[in-house]
Amino acid sequence: MSRFTVTRSSMGTQEVLVLRDSQAQREVHIARRGATVLSIGLPASGGTLNIADAFLNEQELVPHKGSRFAVMTPFANRINDARYTFEGKSYDMQPGVTGADRAIRHGFVRGVMFDVAHEASGDDQAVVTFATQAIRPQAYPGYPFALDFNITFTLDAKGLSIETHTRNVGEHAAPVFFGWHPYFRLSENSIDTWVLQVPAQTIIATDPGFIPLPGREAWKSIDEMDASLDFRQPRSIGATELNTTYTDLQVDDDGKARTYLSDPQTGTKIAVWQERGVMLAFTSDTNERDPRKSVALEPMECMADAFNREDCAAQLRLAPGEERRFVCGVEFIA
Repeated sequence: MSRFTVTRSSMGTQEVLVLRDSQAQREVHIARRGATVLSIGLPASGGTLNIADAFLNEQELVPHKGSRFAVMTPFANRINDARYTFEGKSYDMQPGVTGADRAIRHGFVRGVMFDVAHEASGDDQAVVTFATQAIRPQAYPGYPFALDFNITFTLDAKGLSIETHTRNVGEHAAPVFFGWHPYFRLSENSIDTWVLQVPAQTIIATDPGFIPLPGREAWKSIDEMDASLDFRQPRSIGATELNTTYTDLQVDDDGKARTYLSDPQTGTKIAVWQERGVMLAFTSDTNERDPRKSVALEPMECMADAFNREDCAAQLRLAPGEERRFVCGVEFIA
């Protein structure tokens, strides 16, 4: 029997793909709905440790409230006032909505039932690819573009990697970028005692609604910011509340920028890696369920409200027929 396998399971009526490494005793459950990770099981003293602070049941998964492990595309995080301008034309993603109810975030595919386009397993890895053609003109207000999107999860001896491909199948250029919204719960110990390291030189400064400041005002050297936000060297999170985007990420020799999170009391340690983009760290202070019990480490291609920024326009523009790739992942560190 191969070391790695892909099997089927369920959460209520929801179909779930299970990637398993029998040798390392690791298991990842991913729902077809939203291509949402539901658990990441690692071997631990006396059993299995699930480091994913994910949806607990179908009743949480279907509405996707809290965006736990959300696949975020064609945009990640917030769009200010749910309006943007692209190539000289203005768009309203919530027509008819006024006041405080105007809020949109995390893209369109969280509730999409993805197709399973490919699966494979063997001695080296277990792989599953989810695909959707849900993003089409008239499908979502204020976004009259056509995209094919797929996301591949690969479990191997090092950890879980994610590779996304977005293709513009429409007749016009489209603004698009990707982000992933995992929450990690390394133990039941306080996150204040966990150690974080983010290899960044710059922080994106925001207004109170977490919308980046205009133009160059958004880009702040970490040395200019409150020292509590500086995690260039590994240190305890302490009482710091983070909803902070880090950029100018320093890459290792293999081309990956790694953000480290660990619980020194248990020895559990992970690295969330990406080849480019920004890292948003969130200490889950405003979560409705179990606030401040986990830490979200969100690799994203671009910052929040990128649809409204000239300095992001070239990164976002995907011409007809073009395809963009983004990779990231989680390494399990012994």
